[in-house]
Amino acid sequence: MERTATRMLTVGLAALGATVPPADAGSARAQAAGAAAETSREAQDGSEARALIETLSARLLAAPSATAVLEAWCAERGLSPDPRIVAVRVPGPDKLPGAARRERLAVGPDEPVRYRRVRLTCGTHVLSEADNWYVPSRLTPAMNAALDGTQAPFGHVVRPLGPSRRNRSLTMLWRPESGGLPGPGEPLFSVEAVLTAGGVPFCEVAETYTGAVLIQGAR
Repeated sequence: MERTATRMLTVGLAALGATVPPADAGSARAQAAGAAAETSREAQDGSEARALIETLSARLLAAPSATAVLEAWCAERGLSPDPRIVAVRVPGPDKLPGAARRERLAVGPDEPVRYRRVRLTCGTHVLSEADNWYVPSRLTPAMNAALDGTQAPFGHVVRPLGPSRRNRSLTMLWRPESGGLPGPGEPLFSVEAVLTAGGVPFCEVAETYTGAVLIQGAR
């Protein structure tokens, strides 16, 4: 704030035709150089953040399991000594699947579809929030029990099915040109996908990834 005020004062005096004393001129030049260096660092940090977002989103789109990608990312970035992903349930009302989602899941209007909202965490970091609609009749009783009663991520639970992901959309939510760098809780991008096993859909997910994925921890 003080540097900004100094620059504004210097510009204002120059516009009025006033003579800036040499000492003040030197100070103004130093202030300008510092501001330029700060802008350069922010631009570099913004470019690095963009590159990390592009890398992670590409991995997610190419992989059959978002959980596996996040665990590898957590280990790579050193976010926790134990890079396991934990699914912390978010309390709240169920979001009904709706006709379009039921069609994508290939279920009729009376077929039960369960809803699960979680925060996927690695250590103390919340890497994403996910809405999950799944068809319990297409999972085993043990899988349904794990989803109901544990903090196991969906990807871990259904891994025995050998699932595939059919991506529906990728939406970038953070824009580098908006200024500043994303905080750990700021949304970066979202992915929507349908999970299938043997060509049969059994789950649809809507995942929003946060700025915590950009954190560099100890490795």
